[in-house]
Amino acid sequence: MSELRHVKRSELTFDAYGGPPGKAEIARLFGSRSPNPTTTMGAGIAVFEDCSIPWKLLYDEVICVLEGHFRLRAGDETYECEPGDVLWIPENTEIAYESDGRSVIFYTLYPENWREVHGIT
Repeated sequence: MSELRHVKRSELTFDAYGGPPGKAEIARLFGSRSPNPTTTMGAGIAVFEDCSIPWKLLYDEVICVLEGHFRLRAGDETYECEPGDVLWIPENTEIAYESDGRSVIFYTLYPENWREVHGIT
């Protein structure tokens, strides 16, 4: 993508991401699996409701909490986050995205082609 792109809230499409129990949805804003293809970095918005979703990051990720109380577990550490809090998580970190109630985050990741880099199709 070589031109500036404006994504309006009304254009967001959320897909199921995890659960049950609970529910998680993701709207991919930028990246190869998004309506706005790019090959450098990915970004999106995720909504978590009463869930815990384990994941191993195969990319660097930055999370900014937009709404609610969001929790991230990484090893023996737990990060309790409120709106405006920002997390940077390095590649190869095993985590769990968690929320009691509803939380909304913005995330960005690099590299966007992490699946290709790690031989995942």
